[in-house]
Amino acid sequence: MGWEEIYKRRLATAAEAVRRIKSGDRIVVGHACGSPEVLLKAMVENKDAYENVEIVHMVAMGPSEYCLPENSPHFIHNSLFAGATSRKAIHDGRAMFTPSHFSQIPRLFTKKILPVDVTLCMLSPPDEHGFCSFGVSVDYTKPAAESSALVIAEVTPHMPRTLGDAFIHVSRIDCIVETASKPIILQPPKISDIDEKIGGYCAELIRDGDCLQLGIGAVPDSILGFLKDKKELGIHTEMFSDGVVDLVNEGVITCTRKNFHTSKMVATFFMGTEKLYRFVHNNPMVEMFPVDYTNNPAMIARNNNMVSVNSALQIDLTGQACSESIGYRQFSGTGGQADFIRGAAWSQGGRSILAFHSTASRGTLSRIVPHLDEGAVVTTTRTDIHFAVTEYGIADLRGKSVPQRAEALIAIAHPGFREELRKEFSRIYKR
Repeated sequence: MGWEEIYKRRLATAAEAVRRIKSGDRIVVGHACGSPEVLLKAMVENKDAYENVEIVHMVAMGPSEYCLPENSPHFIHNSLFAGATSRKAIHDGRAMFTPSHFSQIPRLFTKKILPVDVTLCMLSPPDEHGFCSFGVSVDYTKPAAESSALVIAEVTPHMPRTLGDAFIHVSRIDCIVETASKPIILQPPKISDIDEKIGGYCAELIRDGDCLQLGIGAVPDSILGFLKDKKELGIHTEMFSDGVVDLVNEGVITCTRKNFHTSKMVATFFMGTEKLYRFVHNNPMVEMFPVDYTNNPAMIARNNNMVSVNSALQIDLTGQACSESIGYRQFSGTGGQADFIRGAAWSQGGRSILAFHSTASRGTLSRIVPHLDEGAVVTTTRTDIHFAVTEYGIADLRGKSVPQRAEALIAIAHPGFREELRKEFSRIYKR
């Protein structure tokens, strides 16, 4: 039987497809902007047929109605990265948080640590050979589908066909729901004066020919604005957004000096606007891989001159950084921060940067602190940190003693908190 006949036989409506979900199932949902919102809506509408269905994913960009209090008898969310629609549910006990490095999430599924009953995903239409692309969300979504007892796919012509290790054959999909949905759009953030200052300092640490990992948000976008005079930059990252497209078009990002995946931009998911999605569609310069490949520190380290840029919520005077919780309250997740910081450390000529505003809560709290808050999670250990950057400058912590680290970090703290930080350091460490 040809793939075309298989495809036709497996077509279903969303309502029909979600009836195959059973009480007690564990469902892995496509990540971030690749979330299959038509399927999720149909699943919630069918909630009275379910009890204790576990919903597993990282960043949720949709409304996440399964997290609402009235849906708690039917669904429990197992979050691998808390977001705006799941934080309250986690805090209130209607959802769980499971810590994991991004690179290790596929293993949870493939090794049956978290056996997958159902995968809900969004795919591109099949090509002439019957292969659909996972488009903007390869990451853990592809390994989950390959490990799943049941795959339900929302197939839409608006999902870009991304290349690399990004495909699944029609024969491996159990239910196909055709829609006209588009991947979720994430508009570029507004860049503040503080973001601009931080971006300028980070750009000083980036050299011609470097290979970059940049996250999402105002600080990474501000950095891109300062790179227009650089030459032959490369990309090996977990994700990128619209700003990278501009630097490719301007000839700044060429990937020609990359020694690993030469002339290719490597990523595992995308978050951006239609401009980005048009750029990555059928683009042979862009190669997508599951996250256990892109974020494997050994793979990252194969890129010479690897530069990773991430953020932090709080950093203490010894250099340990919390990037995912506010005290005991889960705010985000580990993500790929440690993956790329360690990969950059092992890279020949590599550097890692933690870039963040010096203050929080409208300037009333210092993000540089004598010690992390009670309950705060250590995302990046003090033995892994290299550069810390705020709007007040750059602190190079590699090879520095605890007193030297404290001195360097206090120098980039907000001036209004520096004296207090010095006093507290002296009190705690008897200096």
